Amino acid sequence: MGMYLLGLDIGSSSIKAALVGSEDGKCYAMCKFPESEMHISSPMPLWAEQDAEHWWQNTIEAIRAVLLKASVSPSDIIAIGIAYQMHGLVAVDNAGKPVRPAIIWCDSRAIPEGHYLTSRLTSTYIENNLYNRPGNFTASKLYWMKVHEQSLYDKVNKIMLPGDYIAYRLSGKITTTITGLSEAVLWDFPQHQPAHTVFEAGQMDANLIPVHGSSFDTQCTTNESTAALLGIAVGTPISYRAGDQPNNAFALGVLQEGQAAATAGTSGVVYAVSNTLRFDEAGRVNTFAHVNHSRLHPKLGTLLCINGTGILYRWIKQNLFFDKTYDELEQLAATVKAGSDGLILHPFGNGAERMLNNENTGASLLHLDFNRHNKNHVLRAALEGIAFSFVYGIEILKKLGIQIDHLRVGDDNLFQSRIFAETIASLARVEIVICKTSGAEGAARGAGIGLKGGLLHINESHLVSPAVVIKPEEPSPALITAYEKWKVSLPAGGA
Repeated sequence: MGMYLLGLDIGSSSIKAALVGSEDGKCYAMCKFPESEMHISSPMPLWAEQDAEHWWQNTIEAIRAVLLKASVSPSDIIAIGIAYQMHGLVAVDNAGKPVRPAIIWCDSRAIPEGHYLTSRLTSTYIENNLYNRPGNFTASKLYWMKVHEQSLYDKVNKIMLPGDYIAYRLSGKITTTITGLSEAVLWDFPQHQPAHTVFEAGQMDANLIPVHGSSFDTQCTTNESTAALLGIAVGTPISYRAGDQPNNAFALGVLQEGQAAATAGTSGVVYAVSNTLRFDEAGRVNTFAHVNHSRLHPKLGTLLCINGTGILYRWIKQNLFFDKTYDELEQLAATVKAGSDGLILHPFGNGAERMLNNENTGASLLHLDFNRHNKNHVLRAALEGIAFSFVYGIEILKKLGIQIDHLRVGDDNLFQSRIFAETIASLARVEIVICKTSGAEGAARGAGIGLKGGLLHINESHLVSPAVVIKPEEPSPALITAYEKWKVSLPAGGA
């Protein structure tokens, strides 16, 4: 009888679950639920909310599905790891019930509140203690609640990130992590403690922060309710927790200075690890505690986020190519030459873009010629426009002193498109290493490391499967011209 590690990836689109062998590190099954994407509610402009209870119900179904697919008994699970969508706010009352829908990562309502908190903090404190401005992160979302929903705020007993909420539902215990607090801009790095100064700036209660530990600490274990619901033994350790981007980097073996990971799902990210702070005065990138960060041995992840990536490609499929598969879209895009015959698409239609100075510019299609262009040109321009946004982001990182020679990526989402990956590789002059792994698998392997005692037991060879490598080719003159025109035409806030 084998023993297994259960990994959960709590996304805004779906919940993914993976079962990994505790001894051989092999992924035996992976499932997601629901098959169609979870609903994101937007009751007001700039808002993005989800019901945390829906995450929990879909987590239950994903766990049941993966156990059934692998023909594994739930009693054979010996540890659980959780990855999750970053920067969300789940606020619960004394009974542990959410007082309102979760405010998720792509919600842009709290930008003014972030500006206010920033005005109440010194620039020295922001740069040297927080490593980030409050921006539109969890701290600002909590302050938005205090300003605009005082009656609800008064009911709040604890605040959590999305992964913390799932750990709570599995265990009955409310906890969080250092990396989670850093992504909320509620962690004071030099003091190695929650950022009480931020709470004071917003006249908020610092007691709202739960008990916290490292990503590999076993802070809680499954309870009798979970055992009755799923059959997982009481006391099973929840021994790993991290936001989706630190976890993606971990799953890809990106743990040391000079290494970088990328992903291009609903949003796109470049995430580079370093031992020292890379503070961007313009606030275009952010620095968080990586999963292997400690006070004595700092490991920091500098994250560049692009909100409008895969969500644009999905929008084009649903509205222009609803009868086509993604493989067929790749074939149609290949019928158009590099540069999309002068058509330019900016993919920024999913909220405020940090690398455009936190402006919500919207997406735009430029130079459309009714006599030359058809929907295949729009398709190619979308793939190139998303790739251009990655190249532009890598240029920002390089200006901050972060040298990226290769990107490690998973074999999913937009990196399955050869056109997309080759455009990035050629223009940014980076090697793209595509690995066979996933966020849910990474979370499962993280649980195994946490079970063994944490950071000292990380073995990179156990995290990454054999890869395909896309080497940078010399870009065509048409592609170079297209990228330069794309940059020049960036909306306000960009170049």
